[in-house]
Amino acid sequence: MVLLYERISTHVLEEIRSGVLGPGDRVASEMELAAQFEVSRITSKRALEVLREAGLIERIRGKGSFVVKHLPDLEGVTAPLKGALRPVRRGHRPGSIALLIPDVSEAYGLELLQSIEEHCAEAGANLIVRRTRGRQSDEEQAVETLVASGEVDGLIVFPVHGDFYNASLLRQVLDGFPLVLVDRHLSGIPVSAVHTDNVAASRALTERLLDRGHRQIAFVSPPPLNTSSIEDRLEGFRAAFAERAPGRYQPHQLTELRSTLPGSFTPESVRSDLGLIRAFRHRFPEVTAFVACEYNLARMLDRALRPSDLVISCFDSPGDPIAGPPFLHVRQDQREMGRQAVELLLAQLRGESVPKLSLVPFQLVDAERN
Repeated sequence: MVLLYERISTHVLEEIRSGVLGPGDRVASEMELAAQFEVSRITSKRALEVLREAGLIERIRGKGSFVVKHLPDLEGVTAPLKGALRPVRRGHRPGSIALLIPDVSEAYGLELLQSIEEHCAEAGANLIVRRTRGRQSDEEQAVETLVASGEVDGLIVFPVHGDFYNASLLRQVLDGFPLVLVDRHLSGIPVSAVHTDNVAASRALTERLLDRGHRQIAFVSPPPLNTSSIEDRLEGFRAAFAERAPGRYQPHQLTELRSTLPGSFTPESVRSDLGLIRAFRHRFPEVTAFVACEYNLARMLDRALRPSDLVISCFDSPGDPIAGPPFLHVRQDQREMGRQAVELLLAQLRGESVPKLSLVPFQLVDAERN
């Protein structure tokens, strides 16, 4: 598939080959090319950068882009032109990498950030961090600003929860900008992603509860739509029941909680969700165990139900060196996730092909205070 920026760079290359543009001639501007090809200025900017890297044009700040006065052998230049901004070559520094992340906490995100920072430093890359605060508008603006600035060579993105995909993120994928997603993937979008096998992890966690004699178990989460990590965990939860005798084992779902969504963790929203949890428990008193898709929801279950005979499990309960973890939980390998994300991005910058999906291991950790 020929990418959008490749169409533009190939068009300008053919103009140079045919003599329409000669040495020293001005090349159409980013804005002119964007209008001509009906693309974003980010795409046209990338096309001009690829031409510059191929040694065909020079870009002069405040004046524009011009065909170089001494052209290289055009027979050695292939079309479509491919390349990445300031590509990494063996022995050269990779420049700057940007990490977009909703936020970090001790339960999840902090180790991921630390790992990405450490491996960027080992590779000699500068790391720029932007918190998107879980807001799609902030994520979109950060992507647009960072790419348009020309100051970053690639992006590592922890996508926000949302009903719709970020248009700016999709545009970078289509334009071939070096990009790696962490923690989740975008269904149907051909972009490199590294995350836990959430289906397998949730299934293993649920099966642990079933094996301990729990027959009525509830899955608790925010709305899963277009958030692959939640969708996959719900799929794994359901899969754990698939081979059990129907009628003897019963899965339940409470997937309307919203207080733990970024920007919504307020006293009012927490009280609302606590009420939903208590109402759910009143409707289904036969439930004896819960699978919460994240740590703060496990805390809310514990607060709402004060369980003495209930078991609560979750993803990513933080460690406690004194008392131990409070919940049976899946522990994701955030450090391995961060390492692989940096390696995948550096490989893209070197022009290497990379897998679209990379899975990191997980482990089940028993509670010490349940």
